[in-house]
Amino acid sequence: MLPFWLSIGLLSLVQGTLVAVPGVGSLGLFGALTRLRGRRWALIPPLSVIGFVFIARAAETASAQGLTYLALFAVPLLAALALGWLAWNARPPRPARALLVAPLFALAWVDRGGLAGEAAALVLTALSCVSLGVLLAAVTPPSWLAAGIVAMAVADTALVVSDLLQRPNNALNAAHPAAGLPRLQSEVFGSAIMGYGDLFVAALLGALLAVTVGRSTQMRAAALTALLALSFDLLFFLVDELPATVPVALALIIVVLARRRGLARSRGAPTSPPGDRARAAARSARAPTAR
Repeated sequence: MLPFWLSIGLLSLVQGTLVAVPGVGSLGLFGALTRLRGRRWALIPPLSVIGFVFIARAAETASAQGLTYLALFAVPLLAALALGWLAWNARPPRPARALLVAPLFALAWVDRGGLAGEAAALVLTALSCVSLGVLLAAVTPPSWLAAGIVAMAVADTALVVSDLLQRPNNALNAAHPAAGLPRLQSEVFGSAIMGYGDLFVAALLGALLAVTVGRSTQMRAAALTALLALSFDLLFFLVDELPATVPVALALIIVVLARRRGLARSRGAPTSPPGDRARAAARSARAPTAR
């Protein structure tokens, strides 16, 4: 089995990669979503963390088993949607790519517990997060979605610090479907575990940036997220559990502040007064021409 430092480092790199994956090239096919646009959708990221804790604590075993079967059916479908339509600015759509879900699912099932099987399950889960992130970004105003990402990180941190998240997470990670089917409700790779929400928030940031600022900033934010996540992992030398949503929220805040600084600098760039420009043009006209 891979050592923990390598396992959690690779999961952190997956977080960073997920910021770069979402695209909006084929989102026009889902034009009906614009009628659903509203600020209320921004509540989904923080409520997904808070709601999970309180529902799971009320009925730990039943909730965990229900979520593992929900993930078993929903994750492959969402992953297929991402592969064919919503990842990497798929324009025109590439439905044939959605068929890749079948061998990934088969590998995750056959090699459950092996690194190859865990990697296949991780890819499926990550791609499902891409679909959810892009669809949520399509119906949520950008400023509200950004606030939702930060609120999710704050809620996640509060629940980890208060130790309210550990028991539900343990129950969810222990749950598994029948017949040795793959667990897709959380991300197990090597000796490290990352929650579904930790990948979802990274994909959500990527979708937000794809919708608002374009590909180049999205790629820089992906690299920044990976760097922050890897740096954040160093805290595992001191604690056993960390809110992995925090590096994503920090990357968002840094990107927003950098863009505002850049816009302020461009607006405040000194320009010559009209009178100075006219006098300079007159001097240029009177200047002798070399022959």
